[in-house]
Amino acid sequence: MAGAATKAGELRAIFKGAAEGDPDAQRRLGERYEHGDGVAQDQAEALRLYTLAADQGLAIAQFSLGRCYVTGNGVDHDEKKAAKLFRKAAKQGSSNGQVYLGNCFLEGRGVVQDQEEAVKLYRQSAEQGYENGQYQLGYSYMRGIGGLAKNNEEAVRLFRQAAKQGLASAQAHLGFCCMHGIGVAHDVADGVRYFRLAADQGS
Repeated sequence: MAGAATKAGELRAIFKGAAEGDPDAQRRLGERYEHGDGVAQDQAEALRLYTLAADQGLAIAQFSLGRCYVTGNGVDHDEKKAAKLFRKAAKQGSSNGQVYLGNCFLEGRGVVQDQEEAVKLYRQSAEQGYENGQYQLGYSYMRGIGGLAKNNEEAVRLFRQAAKQGLASAQAHLGFCCMHGIGVAHDVADGVRYFRLAADQGS
């Protein structure tokens, strides 16, 4: 009962903060509506709240709103609007925004394709310790993307960093590298271990 009361109190505080115009409360309430956490799921309301917070310059809300435009949750799919929002978030140092904007540049979605810019953004994110940034930069080294010289050893180093944080895609790639001796000593047992870690997460 105490736990339920605490959660109810937290939700009331978020509603109050959002109504008073606090951007972080608006963003947090938007997340709850997006995922149906403590409230009925409502993508349109999530979008409204993310927009209110993003318009106040909150980077994480700009990222979340951009993601809505990518997925089409509560709004029509619009890659240009998504890229614009990711750019705003990335300029404020959002590691999520940097990765998603990097993906836009990598594939030319909503922006003119520029793989060198994509790698630059992945590096900025990775340097903040963000696992998806580490993974994307590692993959870029493995494939020689964006003018990078192929470097499997550096790719493995970055995959390890991301895998330690529990990123399933990094664990799977690291397992593949271990199994085939790519950028690391051939080690079937280690490869199987990383594949199992990834599989446990449904990857």
